[in-house]
Amino acid sequence: MDSVQLAELLPGLPEELALECLTRLHYSAHSVASLVCRRWREILLSREFYYHRKKMGHTHKAACLVHARPVPSDSKPVGQPSYGVSMFDPVSGDWAWVDPIPKYRNGLPMFCQIVSTEGKLVVMGGWDPENWDPVKDIFVYDFATRGWTRCSDMPSKRSFFAVGAADGRVFVAGGHDESKNALSSAWVFDIRRDEWAELPRMAEERDECEGVVIGSEFWVVSGYDTESQGRFKSSAESMELSSGEWKRVDDAWGANRCPRACVGIGKDGNLLCWAESDPGIRVGACGIDLGEMTIVTGAPYQGAPHGFFFSGGQNRKLVKIDVPDEFLGFVQSGCAVEI
Repeated sequence: MDSVQLAELLPGLPEELALECLTRLHYSAHSVASLVCRRWREILLSREFYYHRKKMGHTHKAACLVHARPVPSDSKPVGQPSYGVSMFDPVSGDWAWVDPIPKYRNGLPMFCQIVSTEGKLVVMGGWDPENWDPVKDIFVYDFATRGWTRCSDMPSKRSFFAVGAADGRVFVAGGHDESKNALSSAWVFDIRRDEWAELPRMAEERDECEGVVIGSEFWVVSGYDTESQGRFKSSAESMELSSGEWKRVDDAWGANRCPRACVGIGKDGNLLCWAESDPGIRVGACGIDLGEMTIVTGAPYQGAPHGFFFSGGQNRKLVKIDVPDEFLGFVQSGCAVEI
């Protein structure tokens, strides 16, 4: 916090104690606290303050989901459901809807990607819910201000790509272009600088792949190439974040198994498939690692009601959790956010 001026942060209190008071504020109070004065706002929105709170143990993990929104009781479902971002607090058990993106108040782009870094939520790509055309939009949500910022567009339109995030950067790889050609290209987006930079290509095309950051590596799991649509690979590719170098990892995933939203990390460090962890979530499985526990969603068969579970402990047994009716809809994907 050396770069932030703390003098007279709280009149009459030493700087260290004043900072400690701000550090202990619950994240839900940041939006109001940031209005107190310019100095408070600069501190609360700074990258240094986020990492200071994280170091002191005052950050808070929650799950954010791309979630089907409830249909009004006086309406009948027509066509595809509309999606919003929901938020689940595992400590309080509370559910809430994140403020809608101004451009997409009636529903998020279909199949958009969601990821988080440095306490911010990033929504990118997908298909316009009105005409299903691929979009290059990227939006960042700041929980301190409870507002969305539109950022620089993705360099090109791509669908069903892998995404991961670490240290204020978002990594994108694979997917397919507007002509349904599978891609091997990769890019990185710096959310603070609002800048894109091209990364080295993967060795193989990977459409409908899944991304996950493991330690200092960005993994792109499975997928298929243009000539073998639907035949998912058992391999993965991992990129070292510091060097941008890719390496192939054979037999990292089950052959002909779709990895979308259901890739987890086992206690042995190997990849696991949430859809195969329990018969109750074999369809539409989605797992979000929150540290000591994972929230898992899914259904036992096509058309069955969606269930919500905690997974934890040595045997990772699923424990069903009660969810308010308005949050019982289908979960397309999700991510953990440390606020």
